[in-house]
Parts: sequence; C-alpha cells; structure tokens
Amino acid sequence: MDTWKRRVGGYIAFVAVVLVSTTVSYRWGMRVYENDPRTLIESFQFAIEMFTTTGFGGDASSWQTQEMHAFIAVMDLVGMVLLIGALPVVATPLLESAFSTTVPRSLDADLSGHVVVASDTTRSDALLDEFDSEGVTYVVVEPDPDRALALYEAGHMVIRADPETTAGLESARLGDARALVTDLSDRVDASIVLAAKELSTDVRAISVVEDPSRERYHRLAGADEVLSPRSLLGESLASKVTTAVRTDLDEAVAVGDLRIAEVSIHHGSGLAGSTLAGSRIGERTGVDVIGAWFNGAFEAAPPPDATLSAGTVLLVSGTEGQVERLVDLTNSAARRFGAGETVVIGHGQVGKTVANALESADLPVTVVDRDGAEAIDVVGDATEPDTLRDAGVADARTVVLALPDDTTAEFATLVVRDLAPNVELLARVEDAESVPKMHRAGADYVLSLSTVTGRMSASAVLADRDVLSLDTHVEVVRTEASALVGRTVGQAAVRETTGCTVIAIERGDELVTDVGPETRVERGDELVVVGTDEGVRAFERAFA
Repeated sequence: MDTWKRRVGGYIAFVAVVLVSTTVSYRWGMRVYENDPRTLIESFQFAIEMFTTTGFGGDASSWQTQEMHAFIAVMDLVGMVLLIGALPVVATPLLESAFSTTVPRSLDADLSGHVVVASDTTRSDALLDEFDSEGVTYVVVEPDPDRALALYEAGHMVIRADPETTAGLESARLGDARALVTDLSDRVDASIVLAAKELSTDVRAISVVEDPSRERYHRLAGADEVLSPRSLLGESLASKVTTAVRTDLDEAVAVGDLRIAEVSIHHGSGLAGSTLAGSRIGERTGVDVIGAWFNGAFEAAPPPDATLSAGTVLLVSGTEGQVERLVDLTNSAARRFGAGETVVIGHGQVGKTVANALESADLPVTVVDRDGAEAIDVVGDATEPDTLRDAGVADARTVVLALPDDTTAEFATLVVRDLAPNVELLARVEDAESVPKMHRAGADYVLSLSTVTGRMSASAVLADRDVLSLDTHVEVVRTEASALVGRTVGQAAVRETTGCTVIAIERGDELVTDVGPETRVERGDELVVVGTDEGVRAFERAFA
C-alpha cells in the first residue's frame, strides 16, 4: 500500500504539471496565433475540459491557425495517455483493495489465553489441526503476505507481522498469550524466543530444533521447552529395524500391563498372503487386532477376509509376551536370525539418528548421501540406480529413506523397490499428505515429520491432554469423555462415528482392559483411545 501511495502521489504531481503547462501554453497560443486573448481561468477551464473529455466549450470554433490545431491534437494525445495511465496506477489498485481480502496486522484488544504460532510452515498444519480439535484459540504470525492471505482465507486466525520483532509479537498480544510455539529454523527460532522474552518473561516459549546439539542455545535464549522431533522420528525408524531381530518392542505404548504396538508384516513372513481370519493371529498370539494400515490407509477393525500382505502394519494390543509372539510371526525366517545390512539414505538429523542407533545396536549399516563426509559410505544421488547398487541395496535387508524432500523420497522409493522388490523399506516424509503416496510407491512404513512435530508441540502446550504416542502411525491419548458418562461404548457407536477404539479405561486404581460394546463409562473414568489423528480429533469433538 505504501508503494501504491507513492505511485499515486507521483501521478497526481505529474498531472498537475501537465495541467499548468497546458493552461499557460493555451493562453499564449490564443494570444499569439489567434489574436484572441484568454484569461488564465478561461485557459485553465479549457485544459480541464480537454483532459476530462467533456469537450472544449465554445473555443473549438475559435481555432483558425495550423499551429493551434497542431497544439490541440498533441494535447488530445497527452490526455489519452494520462487517462490510460490512471487505470493501472490509480483505478486498478483501488478496485483490488476494495474487493480483496485484507489480512489484519494485529489482534483484537480483548483476546487472551491464546497460543502464538510463528510462523506458517509445512509442519504447522498438524499443530493447527490439534488446536482446532481441542478448541484452543491461536494466532499465526506470518510475515509473507501470500502465505498469510492463504491462511486467512482458509479460516485460520492470522496476522501479517514479523515474529522476529517485538512489534510483531506485540501485535499478536503475546503478553496475554498462554504460550508461543516457533518452528522455522534453529537460528530464526532462537531470534523469535529472544524477542518474545524481551516482550514478556512470563510467556511459555516452546521452540523446535533441527539439531539437538543446539538445544543449549535455545535454552540460553529463554526457551522453556525445546523439542527435537527429527531425533524422535529417527529413533522410531531405527527401532523398526532393531525390533526385526529383537523382541522387547521398546517403541510399544504401555498402559499398565497392556502394550499397544504397530507391527509390520515383513517380506517372507508366513502371514503375508493370508487373510486376517486365516492367519489366526488372535488364537496363536493372544493379541487383539485394533486396526491395520493397508497401503497407507488405516482401517479400524478390519474384516476377517482382509488380506495381509508384506508392508501391512497391524495395530494390536496385548501383553508384552503376546506382542512379542506376533513380532516373531510377522518376521521372515531370515530376519528372525539376523538383520543383515541396513542402508540409510540421507544423512540429515533423521538419518544420523538412525545410523547412530543401528551402530549402537551392533547392526551393520551403510550410509548414502549426496555430500561426502567421514560418516558417508557412498556419495551420490539417491534417485540414481548406480548409486543404490554401489550401496548394496539389492542385497540389503532394510532400507531407510531419510531424505528431506518428499518428491525426491517418492522417486527414490520407486527406484529402490525396482532394484530390491523384497527389501524392507522404511521412510520419513515432511508432509503428512505424502504418506499415502510413499506407500503407493512401495514403502512399507512411513512416518511424517509434520505429524510428529504437531503432536509434540500440542502436547507441550496442552498440559491437560495426555498423548501416549508421538512417533507412531496412530495417536494414543488418555482423556476424559464427559459426553460418554452413563452410556456404553456400543450405544455411543464410538468406532462407527469416529474410527477410534477405546482399548482401556482407567477407573481409579483399576485398569479395565476388557472393553467391549457393553462396557459402561462411569464418571471420573479416563479412557485410553487409539485412532488416526483425524479420528482422535473427531472423538474429542464428539465426546470430550
């Protein structure tokens, strides 16, 4: 708008100069060439009438000389240029301003208890969805006008301001906020925390780091909590490799003696190709199958005739021994007695975490990255078959894709699957929307950084919300459901309406794990609910 004002000011000044020049020139020409003098105001009237295209009054019949006719012709062209120039300089911006959406630059003065989010990234969608499901008021502080407008038109509360400045955070009423969440980059996040603490030392500042070694500096800047989702995601992917040869299932969610785990069916497993009923998983292991991921799509309570294939991820509950028996069934004979070589493609924070975890477990690992370094075994493009052949992908047991770009990861998945049809392929992606595409490309297990970041950030802000799983396909929460008190699980049709499953109820000191359609919810009960992120949000909207 400031640029537009400068342009309009310059245009008006130019028009004023042209009007004065025309007035003086016309008065001089009429006196010299036509011998018909005009007053200054009469000459000014002529200039106005000509440039506004309202006519020339009675003067048109007074022009007899060629010089005056030429002067009038030139001024007609100048008037047309001025009129055409007024459209892009004045009229068009005014119309766009009148009919376009304007993103506010500050919040209403009466807002308090909100969360300030700085700023909009591909990872913030999951966090905003978590806040929406919990009814938490938030504002996104976004300096980019296009991103701010897109958020505003999508129905989010957003202001256009710079979160690195105290003025920008003050516009978001940070002093009255319950928390600040920032996830841009390690350096920018530290700058935002410094600005926030300068404005208000009481506000709770939560920052997300890419490199865990930089947590110290965020603490020095004043961050109250520093999250490292990339490390957590890497540890989770590493656990999927190590649990192929170990049976302690460190990543399982524990609720009393109950374990909630995601168990992948590996290539070469005796379960691959059978139906859920034909596999007799419940009879052979004792676990309850809560749901399953088929090609990246979650299905709660899959039907008995659902076909299990390599890459199917079962969501089960049971005791530790029961889940371990299932892990043994889902592994191939080769994986049961040795993990073999693991190829880690990408050596960012996620890839480093995976490689370090595997080396700590004494498992052989080969690291591939575009840039050479001491820890890199093979340097090259992960989408080139020759690079992957040099890394031994064709003979590997497991491949972990830890690439920062989702499009590159999708293409690399296709290349890996073409070279090694039976290799176990685990991957990370940035955006949750890339998860189903990765499964269609051939990945067996995929975790989204945005989902993990959103869960971690929401858990840090919402102290009364107990999220039991941060690094799994599904979300496990412990919550009270006041709308269910006095009703049975079957009457409320929890699974049918939300896709979630109530797997346990904490009733005082008692843990009820045998939850069925006839189980009645009592006042004070805390329900352990499992489902997709969308399903858990639907459950909280309907019953919490």
